[in-house]
Amino acid sequence: MKTRLLTAAIAIPILIAAIILPIWFPWAVWLFVAIAVFGLGAGLFEFFLLTKKLELKADAGIAYLGAAALTVSFIFDAPSKAPDLLICVIVAFVMAVFISQAFRFQKDFTKLLAGLGVTIAGVVYLALIGGFLIAVRMGFDGVLSSKLLIFFFAVVFGSDAGAYFAGRALGKHKLAPAISPGKTVEGLIGGILAAAGFAALTIWLWFHELAFLPGIAVAVVIAVLGVLGDLAESAIKRGSGAKDAASILPGHGGFLDRLDSLLFGAPVLYYFARYYFG
Repeated sequence: MKTRLLTAAIAIPILIAAIILPIWFPWAVWLFVAIAVFGLGAGLFEFFLLTKKLELKADAGIAYLGAAALTVSFIFDAPSKAPDLLICVIVAFVMAVFISQAFRFQKDFTKLLAGLGVTIAGVVYLALIGGFLIAVRMGFDGVLSSKLLIFFFAVVFGSDAGAYFAGRALGKHKLAPAISPGKTVEGLIGGILAAAGFAALTIWLWFHELAFLPGIAVAVVIAVLGVLGDLAESAIKRGSGAKDAASILPGHGGFLDRLDSLLFGAPVLYYFARYYFG
């Protein structure tokens, strides 16, 4: 527990600084982008480590090239400013994977489909879905993007904390015992209520441009998707026989273990903000 708290005490201030500094220093948007790129890249590396445990051979080289192309697209806010470009990048990546794997597995085509699957899945999971966090940072002005990110992380971390304490105090009914035995229905409800509460608090203290009702509604969606993302990552780990994705972060496992509850909510935050703030 001490190691876990120490890691959080170091990481959280850095994350907060990366989020709020662009309010006063526009160039500081790149600090968050750098952290996001590093975290998503490390998560992709850990994802491929998990697939290796099952002897599923991803093509890491072409995966990182595809992830880099997607990252550049998100930096230039392609989902809004050039959606056709984003689609072209995705299609080109998928085509490149099919072509490269045809030659890569020409000595044993029985492994080709597995190689295709894990290579594409890893990039879609981390670089495509997670890349929307970068789009939130770069697609809105410094003040609004900072408020959006503070709101998002407050909701996600608040939901995690609410689920943990509610589950420990009240948890009796298992949510998905075959995937994650520790999660309970009571914890889910506690997480949703905490997400709503943290959303309301953030709006009241910080995010006056966002009305309470839509803010709380999107917070509930993000919280539910966070739980589903956590369960999805737990299923991946269970399938590979691993307790944690890695041990890079003392007390927290790997980057993938920290990203799982963030990834699925990132596109929701981005498109909600696009719709709500025009």
